[in-house]
Order: sequence, then structure tokens, then C-alpha cells
Amino acid sequence: MIHHRRERRMRVLASFVMWVLGGIWAVFFSLQGHWLIVAIDLVLMGTGVAVFTLSWLHFDRSARLLLFGVLLLVIVGISLVLDVPNAFIPRSTHLYLLPLGVAAMMAFRDEPTWLRYSVIAVCLLSFVGLAASYWTPLPGFSLPDTTRSPGTWVNTGAAMLCLFAMLHVLQTDAVQRSAWEGELLEALSAQQFQLHYQPQLDSHGKVIGAEGLLRWYHPQRGMIPPGKFIPHAEETGLIIPIGKWVLETACAQLRCWKDDPALAHLCLAVNISQKQFNQGSFETEVFSLIKRYDIEPGRLQLEITETMVVKDMEELSRKMTNLVSLGITFALDDFGTGYSSLSHLKRLPLNKLKIDQSFVFDVLTDHNSEAIVRTVIGLGNNMGLTVIAEGVENAAQHQFLLDNGCEQFQGYFFSKPLPLVSFTEFTLGCNA
Repeated sequence: MIHHRRERRMRVLASFVMWVLGGIWAVFFSLQGHWLIVAIDLVLMGTGVAVFTLSWLHFDRSARLLLFGVLLLVIVGISLVLDVPNAFIPRSTHLYLLPLGVAAMMAFRDEPTWLRYSVIAVCLLSFVGLAASYWTPLPGFSLPDTTRSPGTWVNTGAAMLCLFAMLHVLQTDAVQRSAWEGELLEALSAQQFQLHYQPQLDSHGKVIGAEGLLRWYHPQRGMIPPGKFIPHAEETGLIIPIGKWVLETACAQLRCWKDDPALAHLCLAVNISQKQFNQGSFETEVFSLIKRYDIEPGRLQLEITETMVVKDMEELSRKMTNLVSLGITFALDDFGTGYSSLSHLKRLPLNKLKIDQSFVFDVLTDHNSEAIVRTVIGLGNNMGLTVIAEGVENAAQHQFLLDNGCEQFQGYFFSKPLPLVSFTEFTLGCNA
């Protein structure tokens, strides 16, 4: 999140600089009659406005592609046509390709690998080609040496300044990532993680299970919310060992509940990350945990997201089928917020659909949310799937869901996620 905010601020700043400097240079070169440069400056000004608008509307990928595409074309074009080197004055405009390539490492960090490294490669190859060549497609259009000579010093200094700024940002990102990685590793080894349990209730108000939710109690900073550290765990790959800890803790807890007649009926749901699920050893690890803790497989429920469904449907279906054959159940979490289709639902061995809390939140005030909730409940019932609504916060929402055939509920109206002792007391009280 910090990285994305920093990258967006730099993109907005770049668009502002393009607009301001483009206007200044357009006026300067129009007075000298260099209309080709004026046209280029107008393009930069228009691009600055467009990038700012796209960033404001959160079309981040489009803003990045437009910004880098136009800058790359402008730098290469000026280098080939207006900044042609000779025996006395070298070319200097192409130096801007170096900070542009470094900036691409930051701007496209979370984009597909092929896109990120394609932009970087184009910048660096263009730099090498221009540095080693005197060729120009339009002889005679180069700026006079009286203009290019001071421009060489300006371009060299500005390009190096931009390069150092980009390297500083990359170094800051790397330091922050390293710090998070170290703290997460320490949290694992020092057992700073805990599972809290949010009760899941049936239509009669009885607790039938819980969702295990990860909490991090840092010795200095206190409780760190999952939304702050989970993205770093995903980025560093530590989500895999953390996910293993969550899964093993859940199985150990199911074993404890199995020995208590008042709690033996409970199911426990845990979220599975895509990276964890994609591990070749995932199925074997789950089988081993169930055998080691001697638990009923049907009491363990694995929650997957719609993002996982659209990534690799064949491999996902194969692994899910193998685990379901053992008795494990699957829930599709945050249903309705992703891009899965009905054909995906038909092909996957799911047991439960979870209505995303964003729809439940305004189900009484927004007709679209109301229609989506009704549709999901009807779809689940017709497909033989259990439907659970998460994020239920008041009695009116609960009653609406009951009236429309929802079978299970989870949310602050019933209980927030609780430590184990409090969850046990809550369950015994509801089921008495």
C-alpha cells in the first residue's frame, strides 16, 4: 500500500512536470521558430493532463502505459531527429532512458512479468542503440550546436538527478520489504501470530462453526491488522509458511474440539492463499495434518477466492477434487466481487458460497445489492450449495437474509472475531 501510494504520487508529479515544462519550452521554442519542438511539447502537455486524469480515476495501468509510452517515443524521437551527435557535441537526450528504465522497475512492479521487463528492456536497448549510433532518419533537422551544447550539460545533469531519485525510491522499497520480511520471520519463530474465531450461526441462532482469522500481536506495536501485513507476506513469499501455520493450528484446534462433546460438531474454515494452494506439496500436507491430528475431514473447510478460480482452472479443479475425495469441503469466499463465471461454479466441487459483506452492508438501501444477494441465495440453493452471508451487522439485515432463504450467517451482529476462550464461552452460551 505504501509502495502504491508513493508510485501514484510520483506519477502525478511527473504529469504535472510534463504539463509545466512542456508549456515553458513550447513558448521558448516558438519564439525561436522551432515548431517541431513546440509540437512535441504540446504532446507532453496533453499527456500530462491525460495521465493525471487517469490516475485520478484509478485507471493506474492505463496511466502507466500512456506515461511511459509517450516518454519513450518522445525521448527516442528527439534523440534521432533533433539531437544528432557530431564530432564536437555528443548526443545527450538519450540519457533520460536510464532513469526511465529504472522508474519502470518501480511503476510496473506488480504488473505481469512480461510487461514489466519488456518496458525495461525497450528502455535499455534504446539507450544502447542511440549511444552507439550517429544515424538519423531526417538529416538536416538537428538543432544547431549553439543550442545543443548547453543542452548537453542540462540533459546530463537532469538525467543523473532523475536516476538517483529513482534509485533512492527503489532502495527505500527494498529496505521496507526487507524490514517486513525480517519482522514476519521473527513473528513466526516467536509465536506472535494467533487465530481468532468468528462464529458462524445457522438460522436457529446456533453456532455451527467458525472462521479462523489471523492476528499478529507485535511486542512493540501491539495488534497489527491483517490488511497491513498480509500484502507484505504475499509479496515476500512468507504467506506460504504463515499459511501452513494457520492450517496446522486449525487442525490442532479441531482435534481439541473433537474431545469435547459440546464442541465436537463445530467446523472450522480457513483462508487459503493462491501461492499456498499452488505449492506442489499442498495436498500431501493437508492429508498429513488430517492423519496426524485424527480429525474428521469434513470439519475442515478451505476458503478460496474468485481470483484463484480464474487463474488456473484445471489445476485448481484437480487439487480440489482430490481433497474433496478425502472429505474436505470448500467455500468460495467473497462471491460476486471477482470474475468467475457460472461455468466455473459448475465445474468446481464446492460446498458453500459466501456472500461478500459489501453486498450485505447496503442490501436494505441499494437495489443492486439486494438483487445480487437474492440471486446468490437462489443460485446456491438451486445448485445444492450452502449459502452463508458474512458482514451481517444488524437485525434488519439478518431478517432480510432469513426471509430470502439464507441458511448461515457471520458478522458483528452476532460476534466479532474472538480469542479461543471467548469463542468457547460464546458458543456454549448460544448452544445451551
